[in-house]
Amino acid sequence: MNNLPKLDRFNENVLSKYQIYNSIFSTLPFDTIDDTGVLLPLLHKVCNKGFKLEKNPTEIVEHFFDKYQDEPSEKEKSDLLFRFIQFIERQVVLFDAVEDAAYPIVNNMDGFGTLRNSKELALLSNKKDELKKHLEDFKVRIVLTAHPTQFYPGSVLGIITDLDKAIQNDDLLLIRKLLAQLGKTPFYKKEKPSPFDEAVSLIWYLEHVFYHSVPKIYNYIQHHIYDGEPIENEIIELGFWPGGDRDGNPFVTTKITLDVAERLRQTILRNYYRDIRRLKRRYTFDGVQEIFAKLEKRLYKHVVRSYTKVNFSQKILLEELYAAREIIVNDHQSLFVEELNDVINKVRIFGFHFATLDIRQDSRVHHQAFTQIVEDLLKTGDTTFPENYLRLSEEEQVEVLSVVKGSIDPSILTDETSVKTIESIYALKEIQQRNGERGANRYIISNNQSALHVMQTFAMLNLCGFENELPVDVIPLFETVDDLENAEEVMRTLYTNKVYRHHVAKRKNKQTIMLGFSDGTKDGGYLMANWGIFKAKEALTRISREFDIEVIFFDGRGGPPARGGGKTHQFYASLGPTIEDKEIQLTIQGQTISSNFGTLNSSQYNLEQLLSSGIKNDVFTKDQLNDSHRELINDMAATSYQTYVDFKNHDKFLPYLEKMSTLKYYAKTNIGSRPSKRGGSDKLDFSALRAIPFVGSWSQLKQNVPGFFGVGTALKKYEDAGRFEEVKEFYHASDFFRTLLENSMMSLTKSFFGLTSYMADDEEFGEFWTLIFTEYETTKRLLLKLTGESELMESFPVGKASIEIREQIVLPLLTIQQFALKKIQELQKTGGSAEEIEVYEKMVMRSLFGNINASRNSA
Repeated sequence: MNNLPKLDRFNENVLSKYQIYNSIFSTLPFDTIDDTGVLLPLLHKVCNKGFKLEKNPTEIVEHFFDKYQDEPSEKEKSDLLFRFIQFIERQVVLFDAVEDAAYPIVNNMDGFGTLRNSKELALLSNKKDELKKHLEDFKVRIVLTAHPTQFYPGSVLGIITDLDKAIQNDDLLLIRKLLAQLGKTPFYKKEKPSPFDEAVSLIWYLEHVFYHSVPKIYNYIQHHIYDGEPIENEIIELGFWPGGDRDGNPFVTTKITLDVAERLRQTILRNYYRDIRRLKRRYTFDGVQEIFAKLEKRLYKHVVRSYTKVNFSQKILLEELYAAREIIVNDHQSLFVEELNDVINKVRIFGFHFATLDIRQDSRVHHQAFTQIVEDLLKTGDTTFPENYLRLSEEEQVEVLSVVKGSIDPSILTDETSVKTIESIYALKEIQQRNGERGANRYIISNNQSALHVMQTFAMLNLCGFENELPVDVIPLFETVDDLENAEEVMRTLYTNKVYRHHVAKRKNKQTIMLGFSDGTKDGGYLMANWGIFKAKEALTRISREFDIEVIFFDGRGGPPARGGGKTHQFYASLGPTIEDKEIQLTIQGQTISSNFGTLNSSQYNLEQLLSSGIKNDVFTKDQLNDSHRELINDMAATSYQTYVDFKNHDKFLPYLEKMSTLKYYAKTNIGSRPSKRGGSDKLDFSALRAIPFVGSWSQLKQNVPGFFGVGTALKKYEDAGRFEEVKEFYHASDFFRTLLENSMMSLTKSFFGLTSYMADDEEFGEFWTLIFTEYETTKRLLLKLTGESELMESFPVGKASIEIREQIVLPLLTIQQFALKKIQELQKTGGSAEEIEVYEKMVMRSLFGNINASRNSA
């Protein structure tokens, strides 16, 4: 089977099986969708034919009703369209399950980019010692975030998991029953989830996937690369944002932060409890049985009875397990020692925290809170700050902030934001006491613009009772184009501050810096964001090495290429020696969690790909840009940036998003707990708009602007100047540039301008739509010319095939959504009733979910 070409394996194990199971699904006798499965293929046919004939969505939907329905009422029409939406949502789930089940067949689990491949390459090139040395301090950190993209309810996740297994086993009877269950299980969340609800949804992946896939990789490295010797490095770490990410989310409270941390602790201890019970069944001999009986009782207290006393820790558990292993090795011929080593490795990796809960807040909120804290303290006669502090220069304030210490009582503070900020730091302390330092030891300042923003956070931490040593990493997040350019100067100011430099020394001379792909793209366009981050990483590497500090880059990546996603492992493999790469840290969110890490096979494969990208970059090859390449990309990024900024400043830019896209409906859905924009203003403000609804709205339009706009104009400049061959040479010579453009091609592949071509005739927005379409056509033409291919993603046939099937599944859904948007506009113009408008608004919102899930990375 694996000898077949990859595309043949995909067609045989994904496409063919999906068609078989979908035909079964379409004929199941559901009470509420009796003839939906029969009528949907007819709508699908009408959509395909209609768009080829350049019909608009309204014409297509009305033609369907005219041809296949007997003079239906408006209510009958809307009821059937809602049933179509429900059915298509479930078709997407079915395709997900079929694709997941075939994952190890379609993807070679021992092939290129896997650990086995890296090990064999190292042996062949006599670099095993280099590989071992690299893995001694190299880490990959996956940080799960609950940004508002669709999450399947837990009940649906369970069905997907069971379907995956049933499909792998070709158990047709069980598949049929599970499809029937799927048809009857609600997808739509009636209430907005709380941050705690989001945390529970993500902990499902920690418990059911990462708890098994991460140790499997670690065990492989220990046995096959280190020949069974212990490894001091955990290699893979997990991070967690739900419950700790306060940036723009007023619903994250101190209580929720503590509750999420406790849920993480309870979950990991429950898994240890199960493993210890299994080991106890094996170790039934003297000297060992007693240890496992004692551990079982102790874990039972903490898991089942939620024991509140902090008298149990990772250190204590490991000491008991090490003692048991010594007896087993010395007295019992190492019987079942592999199983015990597996549990020991799990405890070393996951501790009592499972995943590190990051705290994050916006620098503007911090500044406001900190200013009020200073004023409140001065009013009480407190001498921590000089009376003229708020009148000092920024440099003088930084000096003061570096030395302040204390233990603020939140009850003396007069501002609610100040109280919440200080309470979140006290919560961090409490989490460290219960879950260990790794439970919560990172504080991220988003929208960081200056050294003062970092030092305000540093001071607030030191004013919360941390005495001689601060066990917290203070992490600035640079996002906008300007902030990325200023990042080097900000860090120089921090590194030259003796107190802050001493703090970094205490943190093993490591400084983590976060870089935001999402907001960078939203602010400066695709090419500039990626090149700006690349240059910022080089500059931050230089300045950090100058001060003998190891900088660790934490990338705020979303799912789609427009937000830093796409072929992520290829991106990391393309970084050269001018960028520090001892760790790979990145955020994973929404459907990207379920698509890349949703099953044991996909999780193992993609984690290994990330590990191997670091190995490739450090041990085997270093891809380095030469001066002419730098000049090329610098100029293209500048051209692209100006094109994008002009586009963003177009007087129809915000009105188009507001009136013609699904932007405002993101805020009305129950997808996530966080508002779609910062601040409470009703007016659409681009700077306050979050990257997810921004990118997602373009995706729902099937225009995917953030993933390509400006790229075509930049390439055309070189074509017009007769210098296109230079760009071609650059493309073939540089992994970085090639990966960048391949990700942009993915965005183009997921675009379909036929869906919205009716907008070209719109009186208000016709010219603006044409502007977007022209850039799309230019970018597509020149990328094909650059690659020498006849169609987009020709070199990635399986990825292309998967996208095409998914786009076909949701074509009727996209058509229905556009039909509903047009209906809303018409009703608003003609004074339609609020009830009528509400029906179509609900239709738009319901269709959001299936479209998002089908994309898997939203663009």
